[in-house]
Amino acid sequence: MAKVLMLAPPVIFAGLAAMFYIGMQREDPDGLPSVLTGKQAPAVQLTQLGEGAPFTDASLREPGVKLVNYWASWCAPCRAEHPSLTALAEEGVTIHGVNYKDKPENALGFLAELGNPFADMGADDSGRMALDWGVYGVPETYVIDGEGRIVLRFAGPITERSLNDTIRPALAEAAGN
Repeated sequence: MAKVLMLAPPVIFAGLAAMFYIGMQREDPDGLPSVLTGKQAPAVQLTQLGEGAPFTDASLREPGVKLVNYWASWCAPCRAEHPSLTALAEEGVTIHGVNYKDKPENALGFLAELGNPFADMGADDSGRMALDWGVYGVPETYVIDGEGRIVLRFAGPITERSLNDTIRPALAEAAGN
């Protein structure tokens, strides 16, 4: 029995080393996998936020490529990505906003200060919809094709680099280009 216990630490170490090595060989080691890629987007379950059009399931089924962006006023990276979202909206990309676990007055104040890039939006007060979508944290953005399928899940703020290297190619893929 003592010999078996003496072998346990090197075997455990070798197993961990193998797992780390395999993890480092992934194509995008910083990317977070999504089981929803290629599947229909989950249901939209939001409360009204502001006076604009509500974000609903029907919004996802409308023709054309679109983004779904999870954000919050208390999220510093959301503030940092806001100019990229605004630029995409100005280019004609439809962006649906999901305000995550935020106070409505704070969320609306955030948009009043920085501008509103969202075609429509709603509030996920409980975080239930975010769980269904597999959201790890805000900001998080999904590229959705014209049939309502998820083409890409992007975790983290959209920067100019990620916009050009990741988001724009996914938009082109979703459009069939």
